[in-house]
Amino acid sequence: MTDIGCCEHCSKCSSEEAPAQMPKIIFAVILFVIGMLLNTHTEYKPLIFLIAYLAVGLDIITEAVHNIFHGKIFDENFLMSIATLGAFCIKEYPEAVMVMVLYQIGEYLQHKAVEKSRKSVTELMDIRPDWANVLSGDEFKKVLPQTVKISDIILVKTGEKIPLDGIVTEGNAVVDMSALTGESVPKDLKAGDEAISGAINKNGVIQIKVTKLFQESTVSKILELVENSASKKAKTEKFITKFAQCYTPIVVALAGLLVAVPVLCFHGVFNTWFLRALTFLVISCPCAFVIAIPLSFFAGIGGASACGILIKGSNYLEQLSKADTIMFDKTGTLTKGTFKVTKIVTANNVTEEELLRDTASVECCSNHPIAISIKQAYGKEINPDNISNVEEISGYGLKADVSGHCVIVGNEKMMQKYDIEYTKVQQSGTIIYSAKDGNFIGAFVISDEVKPDAVKAIKLLKDKSENVAMLTGDSEESANVIAKKLGIDNVHANLLPSDKVKIIEDTINDEKNNKTVVFVGDGINDAPVLMRADVGVAMGALGSDAAIEAADVVIMDDKISKIPVALQISRKTMSIVWQNIIFALGVKLSFLVLGAFGYITMWGAVFADVGVTLIAVLNSLRSLKTKEFTKNIE
Repeated sequence: MTDIGCCEHCSKCSSEEAPAQMPKIIFAVILFVIGMLLNTHTEYKPLIFLIAYLAVGLDIITEAVHNIFHGKIFDENFLMSIATLGAFCIKEYPEAVMVMVLYQIGEYLQHKAVEKSRKSVTELMDIRPDWANVLSGDEFKKVLPQTVKISDIILVKTGEKIPLDGIVTEGNAVVDMSALTGESVPKDLKAGDEAISGAINKNGVIQIKVTKLFQESTVSKILELVENSASKKAKTEKFITKFAQCYTPIVVALAGLLVAVPVLCFHGVFNTWFLRALTFLVISCPCAFVIAIPLSFFAGIGGASACGILIKGSNYLEQLSKADTIMFDKTGTLTKGTFKVTKIVTANNVTEEELLRDTASVECCSNHPIAISIKQAYGKEINPDNISNVEEISGYGLKADVSGHCVIVGNEKMMQKYDIEYTKVQQSGTIIYSAKDGNFIGAFVISDEVKPDAVKAIKLLKDKSENVAMLTGDSEESANVIAKKLGIDNVHANLLPSDKVKIIEDTINDEKNNKTVVFVGDGINDAPVLMRADVGVAMGALGSDAAIEAADVVIMDDKISKIPVALQISRKTMSIVWQNIIFALGVKLSFLVLGAFGYITMWGAVFADVGVTLIAVLNSLRSLKTKEFTKNIE
């Protein structure tokens, strides 16, 4: 898991493990107590406080010096160093030591909070396999997954992770796919089934024929997606980084003026105003912004991962929170995509057998669900030697030479494109027409089922005042039948991929108040639309490289009900982000003013920095809790 990159100003905040701070904190506290108990006039008192100060604060001073030489002057290490060293100079020893002690305690607790968030996400995505049992001769050998080749046979025993994608060749097993899909119900695998890397074998022993190299496997794609998610920052996150860069030099300058103006112009007491300036500097530390804000986004992405929703970066999380219009593809998104031929219509004295044979022959090279349903309806083996010059016309259909005859298969537009006179079939469902040597030979009515959770998902979206629309290449009759079942009023049918892109662009241009247009598709056929939308969401994309590459958000199972969950998670995360910004800014500005006039001591300054940061960090971790959203879809 990559660094969350929470704080550019504090290198300790972005380390992989929390440093062993507690022993030196305890040692410094013991010396602090001894120093406080000693007689005020003893010569050892300053020395004891100095040792305590160096024990707990030397690493901060060292870090500040290191950062100065690397061009990072105005960071929290610099602010804490000059504030506490200044306190030492005016003999405020206890305050200097205790500020460093409390600061280090705060740092320690911050590290623990960040590690908890990082650990939660790591556990959710703990799918990286450590080895693979590969058949070598008559025995299986344990090797690294990266060394396994396509067509190798691997063995997966009970309790082991499936290391690579493949097809089960032998055995039966029950596998847990919750880390991949968020789905708690185990899946049964048998010979012929597809096995997805990252799933855990809960019961049984299976042999799998590898179909993808490790770097191309589902588990690698998911890990790469999650690990890179922190690099794509939201506008709010970028603003906070720039804000901190400007804010810190300004408060340092103000602290200097806080000493100079009263002392030089109004004959103020130097020690009094110098101490106020030091308090002012401690208050001004920007850690609450530069740690808690990115952590909020990081936790939100982690919470979404737990639900089987992979968000590629905090910028897409922020965009999702502003979603106003949700546009859905129909086939394979709102519907199951498991087609079945429900009616065959022949024409021009062509037999049903001939119609099925010629149409299935053209579709033999396609893996589209409609093509599969026609091939299943034919039910016989197709001789590929009889087929040549196969041409796919996107948004229309297929054209090929079958046994010396030109066969065209597709929708109404395909027939119109080649000026073929056809008889329109008036029936709900997807209609596929066939022509041979320029003559219409028949049609197929192919029906699809609405996904079981689609009705509830659309209702949840409409209840939240989302604008819902359907974009499909299917006929108007077929689209309206599905739309009526789902309660979708805005339907666009008979669309080519370019038509979908234009509708998306027009909708984006019409949007007001910086609202977001989301498109949900299958991630392969709809790649251009997914890329053009403000946020592209790929549905049912498990194992699909095209989906992961084209979409901004990937739903790891086939549940349309995860869309409202993704929106709710994004809005909760952004709410927490703004809570942290307003809270931290409000407290700091108030304390800065009060500190400048002497109403806040150094102890109060520590709360304004460490205390506020801790509260903001703990608030950020609420983004990991997403069970409240999944209850509505169960």
